[in-house]
Amino acid sequence: QVQLVESGGGLVQAGGSLRLSCAASGNIFSINAMGWYRQSPGKERELVATISSGGSLTYADTVQGRFTISRDNAKNTVYLQMNSLTSEDTAVYYCNINANVEGSGYRRYGIMYWGKGTLVTVSS
Repeated sequence: QVQLVESGGGLVQAGGSLRLSCAASGNIFSINAMGWYRQSPGKERELVATISSGGSLTYADTVQGRFTISRDNAKNTVYLQMNSLTSEDTAVYYCNINANVEGSGYRRYGIMYWGKGTLVTVSS
């Protein structure tokens, strides 16, 4: 089984910063892409940022220049540094990974996993 544990959410004033972390554990032998998504009340879940296994980065236009995604492959962890936060960034942030997993006598590739989400609230 694969588990994703997110941390770092909370309440912050507009203009402030937060750093989210997501640690993956379980029967993973490698991770392809890792990313962060968010969902605000009444809205669909949207992509925030992704990072490939080779380090290629993708950002939503709304966070470009303010958020930075990074990963530590040795720790199977992805981070999201969020700066210059605004009330528009208030949402539940979800970690997502595309992983290759193994078990007794098998390997499976490209399996998607989601974290349970961490709430980020930005007060104006």
